[in-house]
Amino acid sequence: MRIGIGLPAGVPGTDVEVVGKWAAEAEARGFRSLGVIDRLVYDSLDPVVALSFAAAETERIELVSTVLNTGYHRSPMVLAKQLASLERLSGGRLTVGLGMGAWPDDYNVTEVPMTGRGAAFEATIATFQRVWRGELSGAAGPVSALPDGRPGLLLAGMVPAGLSRAARLSDGWLAPAFSIDLLTGGTQAVRAEWERAGRPGNPRIVAVRYFGLGDGAQETAETYAEHYYGPEMFAQLRGDLITDAAKLATEVAQIAAAGADDLMLLPTSSSSDQVGMLADALDEVGWGDDSRSGE
Repeated sequence: MRIGIGLPAGVPGTDVEVVGKWAAEAEARGFRSLGVIDRLVYDSLDPVVALSFAAAETERIELVSTVLNTGYHRSPMVLAKQLASLERLSGGRLTVGLGMGAWPDDYNVTEVPMTGRGAAFEATIATFQRVWRGELSGAAGPVSALPDGRPGLLLAGMVPAGLSRAARLSDGWLAPAFSIDLLTGGTQAVRAEWERAGRPGNPRIVAVRYFGLGDGAQETAETYAEHYYGPEMFAQLRGDLITDAAKLATEVAQIAAAGADDLMLLPTSSSSDQVGMLADALDEVGWGDDSRSGE
């Protein structure tokens, strides 16, 4: 199982210098990928901009949006070209994880209705793929196509329709940040839908968890998670927060056993020591450089 680390772009007040150093250290310490989360009405960095900044500080590490919420974007065509540009400028390292987004504030401020999100989401995905295939054209000619299958595409979802959509329309499933039962059941469902759709190979399954290590880690992680998600969602993911090596070992083992191909560990703190502490903790529990890079 490959292990990635999220950028602290979703942590309020994150300094720009931290993001660059974080990305470079993550690559140096053998993490397979860099992730980023997305909310519009929150003290966070734009995910496409954050990944672009990280791309400039790295050479090999995969760049993954975990997730980019598309529901409130009025112009999927514009977002598609931004992502295509990031794919080209990063040397083909982008995997686009997409979700509809469920934050009412994000829809309210953009004056986009929350109704009909499923159909709109599928239309957005189709638009992205047309742009990436080079089917966008005008008086000056077509926009260059990206190589076949690029960038990689993952879809989030928890309900049956979302799991089916991930199997039919993307390269795999981006699982929620809590519940080993949801991961196990969702993985089985996505694989069954993938086979039913007659697709070759297997879907990519990416699990997600939040972490924080060091002094006061439990309090810091809980404070951040409750602030970001609110009391109701926090109650569901609290038990899956990783704040010490023992919990890390348990979660990694369970997630690997559930069939995940990747685990993205998202930070609850922007403290610059978190990358090294997580890498050291993974070494301690038997997931060193070769293991977490999938080699």
